[in-house]
Amino acid sequence: MIFDISFTSTGQDQTQINTTASDESQMPFLTRTGKPLPQTLIDQAPTAHEDRTSRREFLALASAFGASTATAYGLLGMTVPASAVASAKRGGNVRIQQDVRALKDPRLFDWPQMANITRGWLEYLVTYENDGTFRPALLKSWDISEDAKTYHLHLRKGVTWNNGDAFTAQDVARNIAGWCDRRIAGNSMAGRFAVLIDPETDMALTDAIEIVDDHTVILHLPRPDVTLIPSMSDYPAAIVHESFDADRMIANPIGTGPYVPESFEVGQKAVLTRNPDHIWWGAAQGAWVDRIEFLDLGTDPAAWAKVAAQGEIDMTYSVDGEYADVISAMEGWSKNELLSMATVVVRPNQSAEIAGRKPYANKRLRQAILKAVDNGVLLELGNAGRGAVAQNHHIGPAHPEYSDVGSPDHDPGAALAALKELRMENFEIEVHTIDDAWRKNTTDAVVAQLRDAGFSAKTTIVPGMVYWDNWNRFPFSTTDWNHRPLGVQIWALAYRSGEAWNEFGYSNPEFDAIVDAAVGTIDISKRRDLVAKGARLLQEDAVTIQPYWRALTNHTVSDLEGGAHHISFEIRPAELYWT
Repeated sequence: MIFDISFTSTGQDQTQINTTASDESQMPFLTRTGKPLPQTLIDQAPTAHEDRTSRREFLALASAFGASTATAYGLLGMTVPASAVASAKRGGNVRIQQDVRALKDPRLFDWPQMANITRGWLEYLVTYENDGTFRPALLKSWDISEDAKTYHLHLRKGVTWNNGDAFTAQDVARNIAGWCDRRIAGNSMAGRFAVLIDPETDMALTDAIEIVDDHTVILHLPRPDVTLIPSMSDYPAAIVHESFDADRMIANPIGTGPYVPESFEVGQKAVLTRNPDHIWWGAAQGAWVDRIEFLDLGTDPAAWAKVAAQGEIDMTYSVDGEYADVISAMEGWSKNELLSMATVVVRPNQSAEIAGRKPYANKRLRQAILKAVDNGVLLELGNAGRGAVAQNHHIGPAHPEYSDVGSPDHDPGAALAALKELRMENFEIEVHTIDDAWRKNTTDAVVAQLRDAGFSAKTTIVPGMVYWDNWNRFPFSTTDWNHRPLGVQIWALAYRSGEAWNEFGYSNPEFDAIVDAAVGTIDISKRRDLVAKGARLLQEDAVTIQPYWRALTNHTVSDLEGGAHHISFEIRPAELYWT
C-alpha cells in the first residue's frame, strides 16, 4: 500500500502541486531567507530512487525548516512541475455539499468544515500541501535554528486587512500569544504551542515572542520543538484581527482574504462572495470565482448523490462507502481519491463517570475490549475496505516518525475470560455514534464483535448537532480525526495529559515525557525510536480502538478545478476555478 499519494510517474518522479512564481529554484541547502538548512536535516535526504514515504518525510521536514518547495525537491534530485492554473477563468459560482456548523473563535474550532467557510476571509501563516510540504501564505518565509529553539518568521509585505489596516508583526505576535492562552476552555492551539506556555500563568512565556520590526517576529523556545510550523497550518490557526469578536464574525468579517460572507445559516447554507472593496495580496494567483455556496444536505450520502445527479451541486466535501462509486459513475463528474492518515477512533473515556464510577479507568477492562475487536473487520465492514489497517496507536505509515510495532492481539476468548475475572459480564457497554454511513458502520461492527465475544454492548445513535457539540464528552464513542503532517502533533493534541482534545481521558506521565522529547527531536531515526516506545505504551494501556487509515474521496464536476480532496479536508475558496 502506497501512502505517498501525491507522487506520480511521468518519466521521472514528480509531484502534482500548485506552485507560484515566488517559489523559485534556489541553491540546495538554503531556506527561503538564504540561511543554511540544519546539517542534521540535510544528512537525512533520501535519493529520488528511495521509497516514496522516505521522500515524503524529508519534504515535510525540509519545508517545515524553511526550505522552498523547489529547494526541498532539489535536495531529492527532483523538480516541481509548473502550475496548471493558466486555464483558470474569472467569474462563476461554485456550489459545495458540506455541513454548515455553528462558528466560534477559531482557536475553538473542532471540525474542519467550520474553517472551510471562514477560510474565505481568515487566512493562515502557512499552508500544508498534499505532497507533505508547507507553503508560505501570510508568512513570506521562515527559518529555524539547528537546535529548533529559535524561529524567525518573516511576514509577507503589502498585506492589508479588508478594513484597510496594515497586516504587521503585531498581528502575528498577538495571535500566537492568543494560541498560548490555556485559560480559554477548549483552546486546542495551546496544545500545539505548549512549548511556549508558562505553566505558572497558563499564558505565553515572557520574552518568548519578540517583535523585531513590522515584518519580523522571532520565537524563543525554552526547548526544541519541530512542530510549530506544521501547527500553524492546522485549521484552528486562522489569523484574526485585533478587533475580532466571535459573536460578530459574520456581521463584521474582518480578515485578509478575498471573500466575505453574504449569508450564514447553521444546518442550511453559507454563502461567500468576492469582496469588491479589498485588494487581496494573492489576487494574481487565485480568488477566481465570484460566489461560493456551502449547502448542508445532512449526513445521508444518498441525499448527496441525489442532488449530484440532478446537477444541483458542483462539488462534494468527502464521500465514503458505496456512494463514492455511485457519484463517480455519474456523467460529468470527476472522482478525486487519496489515502491519508485520517482515521476514526472508537474509544472509552477513562475519566467518564457512569452511575457513580469510572469503569473505563480500569485498564484490564479496556484491554479486554480491544482484544475482542479485529481491526481488519472494522475496515471491511466500517469503510468498505477503503484504506489500510492501523495498530491502535494513531501514527501511520505516511508520518515521518512511524514505526511498525506490530498489530494488536485479537483474542475474543481471552477478552471474555478477562471480563469474567473482573465480574463485569453484566456491565453494558454503550457506544455513541453519529447517524451517518462509515462512522455508524464502524461502531456497529465494534459492538457486534463485542457481543460475539460475550460482552453486553449496544450502539446509541445521536443526531449530528448533539454529536458535534459533545464529541469529546461521551463515555464511549466514535470520533473521526484528520490527517496531520507529523504523528507527534496528533499525540500532543489528543493523548497528552490535560489537552483540550484529549477525549480519551488518558494521562500517563511516561507517555507525556515521550511526546515532549519527540517533538524536539530533529533526527528522524531518533524520533522514530521514541515513537515506537510511545506506540507500544498506547497499545499496552489500551487507550483506543484506532482501526484503520481512510482512503478519502470527493467529487467535482468535470470543468471545476481546485477542489480535489485535500489530505486534511481543507476547501480553499481562493483556489477554486472554472476551466
